[in-house]
Amino acid sequence: MAILELLWQRGQASIRQITDALYPDAGAGPGRYATVQKQLERMEAKRLVRRDRSLFQHLFSAALGREELAGQRLQTVLDRLCEGSLVPLFSQLARTRPLTPQERQALRELIDETDRPPGPPAPPAPAAPAAPPKRTKGPSRRKE
Repeated sequence: MAILELLWQRGQASIRQITDALYPDAGAGPGRYATVQKQLERMEAKRLVRRDRSLFQHLFSAALGREELAGQRLQTVLDRLCEGSLVPLFSQLARTRPLTPQERQALRELIDETDRPPGPPAPPAPAAPAAPPKRTKGPSRRKE
């Protein structure tokens, strides 16, 4: 995760830049460089990072955003522990830490949003009819 955090912050970085950032005090010796390189290769195979090979020094960037990664990891947990059901997960989370009023409202809105049938959004409600213009006494006439 430290490598992804770094790539999310910087956008892209070389192996040397990543190694130097992860091990600032310990010195980025050949062993640490090789460790980071191997980790990046594994992450690339899992499609977590992308490698730009257009330059002599390859640059790595995150292949997916933080929310997308969190979604994938949560789905894996759901599939393994809860047979894909959200109910045990939400129940446990709600019992562990009470929900704030804002969190409750956000969950209600999410449930309402997912209950709507797919398709175009509902048209906005018609506006209330405008009040008729006020009548005035006719044009003022000046005597010259």
